[in-house]
Amino acid sequence: MPEAAILHHTARPPVPASLVDAFSTVVTPHLSDNLDRMAGITALRRFHRSRKLVGTAFTVKTRPGDNLAIYHAMPQLQPGHVLVIDGGGDANNALVGDLILSYILQRGCVGLVVDGAVRDTAAFLEADFPCYARCASHRGPYKNGPGALNVPVAIAGQVVNPGDIVVGDEDGLVTFAPADAERLLEAARRSAAKEDAIRAEILTGRVQQSWLEPFLQQQAR
Repeated sequence: MPEAAILHHTARPPVPASLVDAFSTVVTPHLSDNLDRMAGITALRRFHRSRKLVGTAFTVKTRPGDNLAIYHAMPQLQPGHVLVIDGGGDANNALVGDLILSYILQRGCVGLVVDGAVRDTAAFLEADFPCYARCASHRGPYKNGPGALNVPVAIAGQVVNPGDIVVGDEDGLVTFAPADAERLLEAARRSAAKEDAIRAEILTGRVQQSWLEPFLQQQAR
């Protein structure tokens, strides 16, 4: 069967290391809270241990169960890219396994986000390479296309644009435009400080808490 066309668009350059370092200490709940609690990706499972994911989206849209477009993407990856793959949420055929993992590690890729299946999951666990996917499947992929590189994709209902910043931890994934990065960093720091103050008050052991009372009074009305 002949290959179908793979549409290529130029990858966005990875964000500066200073931004990566800044977001490496920010938890996804604080980002989500400051994105109106409506953004982010919650439907994928984590297939690594605990390494934080922070990087720049290199997006791929592929036909469910087919990874030809991913092959076209891999040589174009730059250090700091996150391979974000819209596989339509298909659970039958794995789009990525240990051979692709080995290659993209050499390219400096810092993580995988797959709206579809992966396999050879022990390799992701052993390497502690950030990998989020719908599920695992032992069935391999087809390689016929079509597909597209660096176009907007939908990952479990969340639109991810090429060049978006991707942050992932044990609670899930949040993506956003680099133009929103500084605002989110400052807002997340305020959220962390507010929670630290609440936690300190809780540790006093007092039943009456200043942060709790407004909610109780609101319920009593």
